[in-house]
Amino acid sequence: MPIEDFKKILPYLKEVETVILEGWGESLLHPHLIECVKRVKQEGAEVGFVTSGKGLTRDLASELIHGGLDFVGFSIAGLKEETHAKIRVNSYLSEIREAIHLISEERARQKRFRPRMHLVFLMVKENILEVPSLPLFANELGIEEVVLINICHTINAWQEQQRVFIWDAGDNPYEHFLKQAGQNARKLHVKLSRPSLSATQVSLCSENPLRNLYISADGEVSPCVYLYPPLPSPFRRVFCDQKYNVEKLSFGNILKEPFSAIWRQESYVQFRDRLYERDKKFRDFYFSFFNRSHPLDPHATPLPEPPGFCESCHKMIGV
Repeated sequence: MPIEDFKKILPYLKEVETVILEGWGESLLHPHLIECVKRVKQEGAEVGFVTSGKGLTRDLASELIHGGLDFVGFSIAGLKEETHAKIRVNSYLSEIREAIHLISEERARQKRFRPRMHLVFLMVKENILEVPSLPLFANELGIEEVVLINICHTINAWQEQQRVFIWDAGDNPYEHFLKQAGQNARKLHVKLSRPSLSATQVSLCSENPLRNLYISADGEVSPCVYLYPPLPSPFRRVFCDQKYNVEKLSFGNILKEPFSAIWRQESYVQFRDRLYERDKKFRDFYFSFFNRSHPLDPHATPLPEPPGFCESCHKMIGV
């Protein structure tokens, strides 16, 4: 996104809690990243991004920290150089380690506690054996939080073959690796966040379009990053062994019209209302367990269907 366009969005950030300067590319390669960080902080929001560490220098690390960067995640896909490089092509574990050390050293030099750092680990079959060792890996780097993620947007045969989650609610043969990782994390006081490895009923996906939204580099406003990928429309999804062609979803362009008009657009309101209704029904069912005299029957009160654009997304089955 050109910096001139980014400046047009700034007035809206006074009402925003967190800004993630990230989409489908490498944030550190943006020529005005430091200015973006500073301007977001001036508006009062927290700011951060997830990175491969590519392009981080000591001077850049120093300026980002001085500019008020609140958090940074480091994206890895293996604890061995060869594992990571095979999955994250053109990304190198040695670069990530160096980037983490640069942030740590500059943070200490400036006597600051921020940015908070965490690891984002993409789980696939080729690296699932390494997951139990991830808390120790993080601990040795001075990182206190690890986020495990699935390949939730599968579009080709390799991704489909590599996924470690299953489409039903049965037992998953990889679950014990995550349980071991959880035990190791507790011993080392490392916070571990993880998705489900088996389909589960959720009212809202982890992207939560009721509280979050995505703005593309050209200003298009979409409920989440997975509904507006940098691909021609329609784009392909593989979901429960079926191939779907999904139209990219935008409710308007924030560079061309006021955000209030986009947010109140009838189609966007209807999209959110479907999720509000679904979430309310889920909450009603959950709290009915505490009301023994009038518990809800889960078979008699199924959740409303999600918006059509979300029906073929793995996020809606909790993975």
